Amino acid sequence: MEKISVEKTASRGIAVAKVLKYLQPDLTASAGMIADGQAEEEKGKFAAAKAAVMKELEALTSKNEIFAAHLEIAGDFALQDGVEAKISDEHKNVQLALQDTIEEFAALFEVMDDDYMRERAADVRDIGKRLMAELKGVTLPDLGSIRTETIVAAKDLYPSDTVQIDPQFVKGILTEEGGVTSHVSILAKSMNIPILVGVSGILSKLTDGMTVCMDAGKGIIVTDPDDATLAEYQAAREAYEKECERLKSLRDKPAVTKEGKRIFLCANVGNAEGIKQALPMNIDGVGLFRSEFLYMENTHFPTEEEQFAVYKEAAELIPQELTIRTLDIGGDKSLSYFTFEEEENPFLGWRAIRISLDMKDMFKTQLRAILRASAYGKIRIMFPMIISVEELRQAKEITRECMRELSAEQIPYDEKIEMGMMMETPASVLLAEEFAKEADFFSIGTNDLTQYLLAVDRGNKKIADRYDYFHPAVIKAIGEIIRAGHQEGIKVGMCGEMAGDARAVPQLLKLGLDEFSMSAGSVDYVREQVLQL
Repeated sequence: MEKISVEKTASRGIAVAKVLKYLQPDLTASAGMIADGQAEEEKGKFAAAKAAVMKELEALTSKNEIFAAHLEIAGDFALQDGVEAKISDEHKNVQLALQDTIEEFAALFEVMDDDYMRERAADVRDIGKRLMAELKGVTLPDLGSIRTETIVAAKDLYPSDTVQIDPQFVKGILTEEGGVTSHVSILAKSMNIPILVGVSGILSKLTDGMTVCMDAGKGIIVTDPDDATLAEYQAAREAYEKECERLKSLRDKPAVTKEGKRIFLCANVGNAEGIKQALPMNIDGVGLFRSEFLYMENTHFPTEEEQFAVYKEAAELIPQELTIRTLDIGGDKSLSYFTFEEEENPFLGWRAIRISLDMKDMFKTQLRAILRASAYGKIRIMFPMIISVEELRQAKEITRECMRELSAEQIPYDEKIEMGMMMETPASVLLAEEFAKEADFFSIGTNDLTQYLLAVDRGNKKIADRYDYFHPAVIKAIGEIIRAGHQEGIKVGMCGEMAGDARAVPQLLKLGLDEFSMSAGSVDYVREQVLQL
């Protein structure tokens, strides 16, 4: 028996089952160069593989919207041009050309500082895996064939592997690679499957058929447990399942404190699929729609029509408020198709609203799309990283400029759309009273606010213990923001990680927070706290 601890966790749940080690087939490209006369034949092979994979991805997209981005990347001309150029100019066979091109694409994501975007490299490789399997005539293993209770262990899983899983039989997932914001983690959580990722060397500690206990919430794995440990985890699993059912029974109750204050529980999402996953939690709306994902998972600046379609779908899915944050790029978030100048400290550099105000045409494209979508639901616009009243006024005036254009074109939109701002810098805290006179609402971004107030890089492992949103300075700042907002009669919400931390609920309610916006998996736990307090 061995007990293994995992530092970073992304889900809850307890699993006890036998292990299946999931090994990918060898998809290494065959070596060899081609003669000049063979180039068209190799390009034809790629075209046939691409057509087959596109058909597969279209079927997957109809089941899960996560694969819409895969479909777009697979069909992107940049991928095709890269492969064909390596065939024509470098005389590589189609398999080598594909392998090199996929690695180049993946490398663009891997150098990004943002965890979410860095893990998109796995999505690119997922597409490459499918294309290579088609070229080599290899049948990929099928996790959907599992019909006994199993914990799947793998070096890594791709989204197309995970979507095949039947949660009735796959009770847990362990991977050596991957991150907590990967699409595999997101998919597993949506299926209520406990998952622990980035468990270095776990495959070497397991054999097929070995019994394993895992507690995803605490980040604990026990291999080959003794009878007493096995019984302990089986009992814990039953208790956890009962607790989940109890929390589900609270979903039909509005979040009202014992003193009678109505609290709004909302979800943070990045796309329409995220809304669909959050709706069963009986949310009060979307407090943060991360529009940057539409840019970051694309191969070009999304057009007005492309954005309008996404925002319209989101608005129609959620009957309550949909708060769309305008482009929050820069800092730790890059674009593969746009070159940012190298900055010594990008978190203090050209990012978020600063980019939008400087690139006015791009900003207007997004604002027009949001405004058009507001005719189909209750949309609010939220501006990130505002540090001066002048910036907020400028952003609002550009929005009004877009309104005048749409009116002239006789295109409908919500003429009373609310425009608010993120409160995430020391400047926004110190100027909270002035901002409250200009903004329709506040949303506190505790991730950046904590980082900037404490001068602690939240991505630096050496000082991770100093990144603490319970620090007195952060609590005092939150209280000041709420006081200033309420003084002017505006709603104050929170969309940072702190909003989904059940431990923080008593303090935040005491300060008067109106709205908690969080990942869907945290809603049940926060609701329970609100109802008890």
